[in-house]
Amino acid sequence: MELGRLEYLQALVTEFQVTDSTEAKEQVLANLANFAYDPSNYEYLRQLQVLDLFLDMLTEDNESLVEFAMGGLCNLCLDKTNKEYILEANGVEPIINCLSSSNEETVVSAVTTLMFLTTPRSRAQTTALPVVECMLRFSLSANRRLSNLASIFLQDYCTPPQVEEARNFSKHTAVGIPLPKD
Repeated sequence: MELGRLEYLQALVTEFQVTDSTEAKEQVLANLANFAYDPSNYEYLRQLQVLDLFLDMLTEDNESLVEFAMGGLCNLCLDKTNKEYILEANGVEPIINCLSSSNEETVVSAVTTLMFLTTPRSRAQTTALPVVECMLRFSLSANRRLSNLASIFLQDYCTPPQVEEARNFSKHTAVGIPLPKD
């Protein structure tokens, strides 16, 4: 008998929860992140609390789990309901923390997610001084994907005074978020 969409997604979530295999967890989370790309799955993923699962995985030590969770959130946050849920669940801070990942895909997804999560209400958090400083550094990266994305973030989501403040502040500090490895 063929499983319906909800049942299949439920089976993935259950497998993630019960398996002890790191490799299986990574594969399941990657599959859930891929399913998060399809808007017809949004309601099911909310019902199965996959947004919480993704948010929880952002603090894991396993870089692959963080990458897939960040990618899943990136896929989900264009939807208004999902965006509001992530913002209400205090998801911006762990997403910002992913900017310091050494994994390029995690960083690119984090930058993109911050763009998608920026609203008039969340702008103060998504474009806080440390984030703008980080985007300035990323905009200088030899990695074209990252530098282009950071430049768009600075141009479209930050005000000129914010960028100037970050530039001036960055001149006075050596502390910063490292660039991801290529």
